[in-house]
Amino acid sequence: MADSLDDGPLTRLLAERAIERQLTTYCRAMDRCDADLGRSVFAPDAEADYGDMYRGTGPGFVDFALASHAGMDAHVHRISNVTVTVTGATAGSECYVDARFRLSGPDGPLEIASSGRYVDRWAKRDGAWVITARRYLHAIDCMRPLENPMFGTTGTRDTTDPSYTVL
Repeated sequence: MADSLDDGPLTRLLAERAIERQLTTYCRAMDRCDADLGRSVFAPDAEADYGDMYRGTGPGFVDFALASHAGMDAHVHRISNVTVTVTGATAGSECYVDARFRLSGPDGPLEIASSGRYVDRWAKRDGAWVITARRYLHAIDCMRPLENPMFGTTGTRDTTDPSYTVL
């Protein structure tokens, strides 16, 4: 007998894609400094464990991170190697995250590069997939002087960014 649409491969595939979309939405929210968009990825009561950096709620981490980003000139977050397992209305995911930050230092611009993994638990609530628990596992980072930047930063770190006119 064929799987029903409610529990079959198509439903799982759509759930996986919705979760992947939420992960990229989170990165976009961080880079555009869009707190509401960032909070929308988390359940209001979501747990967030970023090790020594932060422990608290997911929405609280969004506020913490964006306060940190306010003092930076630019940043880019990217995810890769996304793995999602869906079981009914819950799921688990792991993805690799790379973030680069540019900030002004006393002797000129600095670049920070940081890499790790997000290990998330998800639930479908009110028709949307949201993170209920996130654990960030840090791998490597470095800070170095930025020598000979080729181009200035374009776009904005807010909702006036051109991407908001097309998305």
